Amino acid sequence: MPLDTRAPATVGASAPPFVHPQRSRINLALFAIGMATFAMLFSTQALLPDIAAAYAVSPDQASWTVSAATIGLALAVLPLSTLSERFGRVRLMTLSVATAVALALLLPLAPDLGTLVVLRALQGAAIAGIPASAVAYLSEELDPKATVGAIGLFIAGNSVGGMSGRVLTGWVAEGAGWRAALAAVAALAVVAALVYRLLLPKARFFTPSSLRPRLVLDSLAGHLRRPLLLRLYAIGLLLMAAFSAVYTVIGFRLVEEPFGLSAGLAGSIFVIYLVGTASSAVSGPLLGRLGRRGALYAAIGTTVVGLLLTASTSLAAVLTGLVLITGGFFFGHAIASGSVSRVATHGKAHASALYQVAYYLGASLGGTLGAAVYHRADWSGLVAFALLALVATAVITLYATARARTRARLEAGLAA
Repeated sequence: MPLDTRAPATVGASAPPFVHPQRSRINLALFAIGMATFAMLFSTQALLPDIAAAYAVSPDQASWTVSAATIGLALAVLPLSTLSERFGRVRLMTLSVATAVALALLLPLAPDLGTLVVLRALQGAAIAGIPASAVAYLSEELDPKATVGAIGLFIAGNSVGGMSGRVLTGWVAEGAGWRAALAAVAALAVVAALVYRLLLPKARFFTPSSLRPRLVLDSLAGHLRRPLLLRLYAIGLLLMAAFSAVYTVIGFRLVEEPFGLSAGLAGSIFVIYLVGTASSAVSGPLLGRLGRRGALYAAIGTTVVGLLLTASTSLAAVLTGLVLITGGFFFGHAIASGSVSRVATHGKAHASALYQVAYYLGASLGGTLGAAVYHRADWSGLVAFALLALVATAVITLYATARARTRARLEAGLAA
């Protein structure tokens, strides 16, 4: 389909009526900022064994360097999404990524664990301006058919950032220590942030809204009264809890017996995140074939099989399991988050922000509780914890399916 070269719409247009002439630049820019987001947000995850050894703390104490960032994000995402509704998506994303990068440059200088945790919490809060604003920007600037694929690419950028940051930190830490590894992630984030800023075009369909608290609360309450959105939020939380638990602890397991991998090799395991890049990018076409609930069943089932495989003492089986967990999680996340932007009819940044709150609360709970369970019950306990979260996700999806079938039968009866 040829690109439409008509003059840009004025501010306040309700929806993009044609293919955006700079759609490729939008996709690449959001891919880059998505990459910077996850590279910074989980920068300490692959370094947890080194941080625990450096500060002489337990795995669950070291895991707070991850959980503090995700908690900071979860607490800040709603206020920052409100500012996004008033001042614009691009402006807020730019300020957020600049602040997060500045804090990333300070992390290697942290003198103790407490300081590192505080800096990570502030960094998570800064990053909070990116996810909800990015999804809202895409849903406003692109036509509905292009939005799901574009969100999938943004999430693919998350997976590339998560992978590259973890692999990079693993090898740099092995040769130069964990502080140098954090500095390397900061450099990577600087490059990705510059690419984003150079490529992203100005918003053409953004309509500023009021900052009046009553209107904001009404918008949030409206979203929370919608059962479908609540189910999507719960699914995001539970999927992320299982995924975060696995990847927070996997480094500890792989450097211990029977595997005994070096820090660099253990960090290289995160190259499996590329599977998430692929599964996110194809979420649009598969959603069209399977439907939302069918796609979620496929994601949950794939993740469960992968989780069971990781219980093996064979490295090949564990790696295969991580591939399935990663592919299933990112596919499910892309479907759930993309569905939120389509279901919300107003206050899209607020709707996306609520999803991000649930999603990153899941990351915090999964990382902290997963590390605590592993510390007390080894990997088998962690597998049981993650399976419980996935079973709950499946129950929510089954409930939605049953409701849809009941509604369809009632509508068919009325039509007859």
